Amino acid sequence: MISRRNIATAIGATAAGLAAAGLVSSAQAQTPAAETTFDRIRRTKKLRIGAVAGAAPYYNKDIATGQWGGFYIDLSKALAEELEVELEIIETTWGNSVLDLQANKTDIFFGLNPTPKRALVIDFSVPVFNNAFTMIAKKGLGKKTWDEFNNPAVKITVDAGSSQDQVATRLCPKAQISRFKAVDEAATAVMTGRADAQCIVMMLSLTMLKKNPQLGELVVPTPVFATTSNAGFRREADKTWRDYVNTWLEFNRGLGLIRSVIIKNMEAVGITEADMPAGVTL
Repeated sequence: MISRRNIATAIGATAAGLAAAGLVSSAQAQTPAAETTFDRIRRTKKLRIGAVAGAAPYYNKDIATGQWGGFYIDLSKALAEELEVELEIIETTWGNSVLDLQANKTDIFFGLNPTPKRALVIDFSVPVFNNAFTMIAKKGLGKKTWDEFNNPAVKITVDAGSSQDQVATRLCPKAQISRFKAVDEAATAVMTGRADAQCIVMMLSLTMLKKNPQLGELVVPTPVFATTSNAGFRREADKTWRDYVNTWLEFNRGLGLIRSVIIKNMEAVGITEADMPAGVTL
């Protein structure tokens, strides 16, 4: 007489044999693969983005209401609407944005320059817009070229881990470079006379000087060194999410959406296209 235990053993052995012979479906015989970013967004109906407070016109958080604004917020809202999902905003910093992507805390972060170091660990979208590197220099400094800033007597500030940190380190290795946790701290060092200039991308320098002209004067060192502002993604084998965003960006660039949200948010902080330095475009 065959016991229930023997029957269960026989069934298990048969299933194992069938799996080994490739006769059991992959869903039965294999462990499900890790969920991709795109699949998680579709399943949860939530798009998680990183955002940096005090980084207008990219990102801006109203201290009183907690509401977020900025052109990358507007762009993210449009992307979430296209996906028919809820937008979830997670506060971060420029320095931590890549770590948050790697840790799967966010699905996308807009506003990253695609540096070789970052490209080792994350993926990038197609460019959203062009962004030149500038200096907010103390008035009367009189330096106009990268070679002139690359001087042991010149003190340059940057926010640690940012693209401007990498650019200043590369183009001005002879200068005295001080690294600060935040953009505002780097700016204060220039305003208080502890440094000569702050290296920062044009979109942020224009905004900061519009708010506080006493910070210094805008210099676009020559030759003009520009980079692109892109979205970053957690690296994964499945590229569906990255490819979808690239298609969305290219489509909406053609429709004029990207330019319109940038101009609208620049104007919100008092900047017009006329304020942009000659020879520098979006």
